[in-house]
Amino acid sequence: MATWRVLVGVTLALCLVVPAARGDESNHRYQEGDPVKLWVNRVGPYHNPQETYNYYHLPFCRPPGKREHKWGGLGEVLEGNELIQSGIPITFQRDLPVTPICSLDVTEKVRKEFRHAVKEHYWYQMYFDDLPIWGMVGELLEATEEKGPEPLLFTHKSFSIAYNQDRIIEVNLTSENPQPLSSASKLDFTYQVRWVPTMKRFGARFQRYLDYNFFEHQIHWFSIFNSFMMVIFLTGLVSLILMRTLRNDYTRYTKDVDELDDLDHEITDESGWKLVHGDVFRTPAHPIFFAVLLGSGSQLVLTAFAVILTAIVGTLYMGRGSLTTSYIVCFSILSFAAGYAGGSWYSQAGGRSWIRVMVLTALFYPAVCFTIAFVLNFVAIAYHSLAALPFGSIVVMVMIWLFVSLPMCAFGTVMGRNWSGSVRLPCRVNPIPRPIPEKKWYLKPWVVTVLGGILPFGSIFIEMYFIFTSFWNYKFYYVYGFMLLVYVILVIVTVCVTIVSSYFLLNAEDYRWPWTSFLSAASTAVYVYAYAVYYFFMKTKMFGFFQTCFYFGYMGMFCIGLALMCGAIGYVGTRIFVGRIYRNIKSD
Repeated sequence: MATWRVLVGVTLALCLVVPAARGDESNHRYQEGDPVKLWVNRVGPYHNPQETYNYYHLPFCRPPGKREHKWGGLGEVLEGNELIQSGIPITFQRDLPVTPICSLDVTEKVRKEFRHAVKEHYWYQMYFDDLPIWGMVGELLEATEEKGPEPLLFTHKSFSIAYNQDRIIEVNLTSENPQPLSSASKLDFTYQVRWVPTMKRFGARFQRYLDYNFFEHQIHWFSIFNSFMMVIFLTGLVSLILMRTLRNDYTRYTKDVDELDDLDHEITDESGWKLVHGDVFRTPAHPIFFAVLLGSGSQLVLTAFAVILTAIVGTLYMGRGSLTTSYIVCFSILSFAAGYAGGSWYSQAGGRSWIRVMVLTALFYPAVCFTIAFVLNFVAIAYHSLAALPFGSIVVMVMIWLFVSLPMCAFGTVMGRNWSGSVRLPCRVNPIPRPIPEKKWYLKPWVVTVLGGILPFGSIFIEMYFIFTSFWNYKFYYVYGFMLLVYVILVIVTVCVTIVSSYFLLNAEDYRWPWTSFLSAASTAVYVYAYAVYYFFMKTKMFGFFQTCFYFGYMGMFCIGLALMCGAIGYVGTRIFVGRIYRNIKSD
């Protein structure tokens, strides 16, 4: 509480001091005549969002002297941002006529680089008072009968800046004066600035970047309603089937054996889920690996929930790298949940190698992501792309894991072993495993696993389209309320499907439900990855080795995390259900 009071006091003090200070980007307040910096960020093919390069990868006009860099947080660097002062002077509320930036001698190398950029539809990004600006490098003149398409380079930038008193509200960039590259020997780059007053408030200045027509389209609302109705139907169906079936089972199984004749006794002992009561709580195969997967999945479940809530409360889409930074912070802190879930389950299973479980749990998913990122980093380095992670950022990530994630996971493991390490099982486990009888093909575990992910995928695939489009097509995703609702729907559908699957499996006298419940829920990620393949070929115009590697590498990391998350949800829900039904029966 004392810390919060100090923070509030410092904030209030800053609020009192700032108005008297000279305006700059930190407070977004300027006085007439104050210089406003224009930052250049990156450039790359429009159809390949991850294939980005330093703005001066192309031979644009460079500022004289040492270039000033603006470094943000870790999330900003991981997203491939590198802001450099453009050297183009702009003054608050001072219009500027057409002004030269520089003259560039067009050598054959310069001509070749610009021609390639125009043909590949290169775009560039700038920032002005933390507002993003986009522009195209050039355009292709339509081909004629005499010659093919002619690349034209835009040499003039026209800035129209809207302001409200001492704040900048909007920035519009118009690229003009296209010049042919084939015949030019010198290119003169110019710019002009026009300031326009507006009544739009500062807090709403980012709304123009949000695509309301896309994200709040009727289809989006209909998909949410459709998923919600599917949840109601599925939960009602599960409740109806299981309650009626289990009521009959309880009536039959809890009768006194003396009240049954020999024929009834024989029938009772020949089929049903009660017959595997001595094996249903048997430790599954590969308990260490199962504990690691369960712990990692539990961590991701809580991380996703925490990030979504953070995004709803704040406006993470407005800050460069804010969402990535939020994810890293939540994931690192919630390593406690990974250690707690994995350590408690492994202790309940009677395992003794808890230190190995702790280390592997803390290491598993970060190692998977690091391995994929390591390969992608080599590709980015070979292409000299901004997507290549600097060595310093890699060191910071390792330090975060070593000094935050690992200790939190160790603490969680110790707490899990001591607080939840022992459990009283409803049924005694037989020393000798019961033979699993032959059953119909659709009741085999691998069939249940393959089919288990269809309904959960069906409940989220529309939202996947909106998420993919925002990530791969330059849109700001802001409807985190939708995402939270879809997340809850996914949890409910996953639990219902795995409960039904495990119940049918137990009725077939197959007690291998732990792995089946986990994998059947995790198979949702397989369908999501298949949809990602479809999306790549049918919904995008991505091309080239670089973008293909990054697309499928990022989708691989996402789907592996989704598989762990859904698997943990499916197992926990099924474990509660199994414990409940076996707690209410009489067993010999």
